Amino acid sequence: MLGKLLVMNMTAQRWRYIQEYSKEVFGQEDAHLSGLMQEAIANGLPSIAITADVGRLLMILASTTRGRLAIEVGTLGGYSGIWLARGLANAGRLITIELEDKHADFAQRQFELASVANRIEIKRGAALDVLPHLAEELEPGSVDVVFLDAVKSEYPQYWTLIRNLIAKGGIILADNALGSDTWHIDDESDPQRIAMDKFNRLVASDPEFEASIIPLRNGVLVGRRM
Repeated sequence: MLGKLLVMNMTAQRWRYIQEYSKEVFGQEDAHLSGLMQEAIANGLPSIAITADVGRLLMILASTTRGRLAIEVGTLGGYSGIWLARGLANAGRLITIELEDKHADFAQRQFELASVANRIEIKRGAALDVLPHLAEELEPGSVDVVFLDAVKSEYPQYWTLIRNLIAKGGIILADNALGSDTWHIDDESDPQRIAMDKFNRLVASDPEFEASIIPLRNGVLVGRRM
């Protein structure tokens, strides 16, 4: 009954207010981050980065791990990578994968401005080409944080390639777990929704992981290896 009442009372207007409230209260940024995406958009990058409240969540969750090594799939302009890097240990490093050279070049400059470039390596290429090489190069259980924010229809394949790299106590984070600007989790015929639903269920049903979804922005899946 409670669930039915909550659904009945959740209007589109109320949901937009909740999202704006979250950004206002929990989305504080420093001067560099606050202008990063405006500069990215001015340079022709798409306006699809996570919001500051999600970035803060990534930083906090990354800091709960050993924070030695993180992998990000989908660099874009470097906004989420800076948040992740700030959540890692002092000697921790981030490997971030980006298909578009223009995006990677922009992100590299942002990492330098944020004073985290010495701890971030950008791997250029398609994630499905780069991840198999990482799976061979890195030891199983050596990655403390994974953040997925790239091609949604490929998420199940990312999971297959990266799952064994995640350490005990490590976490998997995935943006757009409940939708995007073009589809939502109730659009059951949309190919991206179908792939995301498959990915969500793969992580949720994995006996070595505990997982849930935080309904923040477009939904963030959080899974922890036990």
